[in-house]
This record gives sequence, C-alpha cells and structure tokens, in this order.
Amino acid sequence: MEHYDLIIIGSGPAGRSAAIQAGKLKRKVLVIEKSARLGGVSVHTGTIPSKTLRETVLNLSGWRERAFYGRSYRVKDDIDAGDLKERLHHTLDHEVDLLEHQFARNHVSSLMGDARFTGPHQIEVLTNAGEKLQLSADKFLIATGTYTYRPDTMPFNGKTVLDSDEFLAMAEIPRSLIVVGAGVIGVEYATMFAALDVRVTLIEPRETFLDYIDRFTIDEFTHHVREMGLDLRLGSPIERVEDRGRHIEVSLENGRHVRADMLLFAAGRMGATRALGLAAAGLETDKRGRLSVDRKTYQTSVPHIYAAGDVIGHPSLASTSIQQGRVAACHALETPTLPESPWFPYGIYSVPEISTVGMSEEEVQERGIPYEVGIARFRETSRGHIMGLEHGMLKMLVSLKTRRLLGVQIVGEGATELIHIAQAVLNLKGTVDYFVENTFNYPTLAEAYRIAGLDAFNRMPIPEQYKAKKA
Repeated sequence: MEHYDLIIIGSGPAGRSAAIQAGKLKRKVLVIEKSARLGGVSVHTGTIPSKTLRETVLNLSGWRERAFYGRSYRVKDDIDAGDLKERLHHTLDHEVDLLEHQFARNHVSSLMGDARFTGPHQIEVLTNAGEKLQLSADKFLIATGTYTYRPDTMPFNGKTVLDSDEFLAMAEIPRSLIVVGAGVIGVEYATMFAALDVRVTLIEPRETFLDYIDRFTIDEFTHHVREMGLDLRLGSPIERVEDRGRHIEVSLENGRHVRADMLLFAAGRMGATRALGLAAAGLETDKRGRLSVDRKTYQTSVPHIYAAGDVIGHPSLASTSIQQGRVAACHALETPTLPESPWFPYGIYSVPEISTVGMSEEEVQERGIPYEVGIARFRETSRGHIMGLEHGMLKMLVSLKTRRLLGVQIVGEGATELIHIAQAVLNLKGTVDYFVENTFNYPTLAEAYRIAGLDAFNRMPIPEQYKAKKA
C-alpha cells in the first residue's frame, strides 16, 4: 500500500492550490480526480466556462458599444451555439494544460478515479482504467466541490430542460429562456442571454435575491437588467413545470404561466460527498452534503482530515477556495502561514457585473455604526463617457467616528477589477481621506473612488488637519 504525506480528493481551486503548496514544501502529495481531466467543476462547468461565455457574448453581440451605435448594433449578426463554444474549448484546454504543467513542476502526482475512505487513514480508488488501488496518508484534504441539485419535479431531458452543467453543451441558442433560481449562477446566465437578445424570464420563489449584497446595489442592478428586457419575477413559487414538446411551460402559484423554448434550472447545489465513504473515516455531512470545518485551520471533526472549497459551503467562491486550500495544506503539513485576510471581495459576473467588499449598508446599520455614504455614477467620469456607459455606480460606506472605509459596492462595467482598490484600503485600515488626497489616472473608471470619496467627505465633519491654522 503506497503511503503519502497528503492525499487531496478533488482538483478544483482548493485542491489545486493545496497540492501546489504541498509540492513546494517538498512533501509527497497525490491528487485524485474522478473526471477524465484535471480542474474540477471550476474549470469544466463552473467559473471558467461561465466567465468565458460571458466575454464571448459581450464581444460578439457588440453589447458594450450599443450606447453609441444603438440597440440594433451587432458585431456578428447570426450568433449560434458553435460561436459560443469555440472560445470556450480553447480556454478550457489552456487551463488544463496550465494545471498539468504546475503539477509537474511542483512534483505533484495525480490519479484519475473515484476515491472512498475505507478507514481513517486509508482510501480505495477505482481508477478510470478499471484498477482498484489501496492507498494511505498521514493527512487528507477533501476538496470535491458540489454538483447541481436536480429535484424529481423538474422534467430534465438534457435538451430543453437543463441544469447548469448541461447548459454549456446546448445544441442551439434558444429564442426564449426561463431561468429558475436567482442565485449567482442563475443571475449570471440570465443576464448573459438577455444581452444576446434572448427573451429571458428569471423566476425566484423568494421576494429577494442575492441577500448578502447591499440592497441599494441590488436595486440599481435590478433597474438596469429590467431595462435590458429581462423579466424578473420575484416571490413566484413554481407549481409545476411541463415539457410540452414545442415549448416548456411553467405554472406559478400566483396563477400566471410562463412559456419558453428552454429552461435552465439553477436553484441550488449539493456537496459532492455521497460516494466518499465518510462514515468509515468518522465523518458526517449536513443535509446538503457539506462538511463542517474549523474556519481557521479547515480541519473537520477528524483532525487529520481537512476540507476546503465549495464542499464546506459559504462563501463558495473560487477565489476563497484557493486561499482555503493553501491554508489547509500549510496547517496539515505543520508549516506556519499568515492568517487569511478578513475582507475578501465578492464578484458576480452578470451583465452588468456586481462586486462588493466589506460591509453592506444593512450590516453597518445592524452594528449601530454611525456612517456616511458616498456615491459616484460611472457616467460622471470622463472614462465612462468615452466608453458610452449609461449605467454603473460605486457606493462607499465610511465610519463617521474613525473615518475608516467600511465597505464598497460596485455595479457596472469592470466592477470585479475595480473592487481590489477598496479591498486594499479596507484591509490596510485606510480612511476616506485616502481617496480625497490621492491622484487617480485620468481618464479612468477608478476615478469613481475619488468622486464617491469626495461625496462622503463633503458631508462629514472637517477633520483637524484640514482646518486652517490661526496666525
């Protein structure tokens, strides 16, 4: 039985970063991946494909230029599913090649097959080649991610009623689309296809969506997507879904009906832990298949077994999974590491993008912190005019007592890139004065920070250092 210092189950963002970290520490490490290629859900059906698809849609549709040339403007008149997939396959091949190169350079071994625990320190692997291997390790990291939730009430057929994994393999672009679930995945795909001028209806049973995002920001986003033509139906529980052959019909509890050529079900994901034989290792999951961990070390209830990434639940971001995997590997291999930063950004790659860091206005109010708000519209910047941006907003929350930045919310073009300025200032305990006193490249969208900073600054008490000294 071959023995390893660390065995990692799953090669997504968490497993990948943990493996490379272990390799750099010159430990004997093995990554087990059940799919035919490395990368996990993130590379093959999740983060990378959806963001690639978004960029393809925006480029081919000419969406970014329509403010100048009109809503009828197109870069390519007849966009088909093949156009969307061409760039996708090129990007995925590059990602897998890069990952294989990183593993080889850091002496990380990999094995393709299904793993299950047979004891606290032992696993059995049924390889994709049909072999059964018995392996052992001092430490384990479970980074198996999630799979799509597929309720029995949904008539999935792989062609017109699809889950988010199947959606990328669509044979043709529908003229109309129903998206069920206004979580991150549902919102991203719904707005992408609305940008392609597909008639999209987004159905969410709850009255609100993306509840961890500042409500003012969500209101701004909602106004924009409805202006794009997206039919957003909140507070609309589904009574039944019927495949009528020529169309899909959704009956809502409020008596309304929605018809479309295709339906995407994107309401929830489950931890991919069912086949791991966790009971043999002394582990249990919650009802959604997720593992509980110590959020500082990522140890499960069995100290030598760690878990990281989407399989441990919130925040379920590729970015945080990468950090979690690195921290877990360092702790497992008894190597000192710096603690994770308390403030990390959320990025939602919808059309338009949403990105936030720090507290929302609702959180600030709940904590009873006296605060001021600064707002900048992208159209107020010269760069925004040059780009033809009619929408886009940056909102800044500042403490009245300490003048420190509390949070920033951005909706609009480039939001997921711009947010890192706020992340740096927030983690370095910076104040609103930073944005007022510093020069930003002109013209840029980053100038919105200075505009929002001044907006807040001008409504706050003048600090001593700005008051004129008496002669």
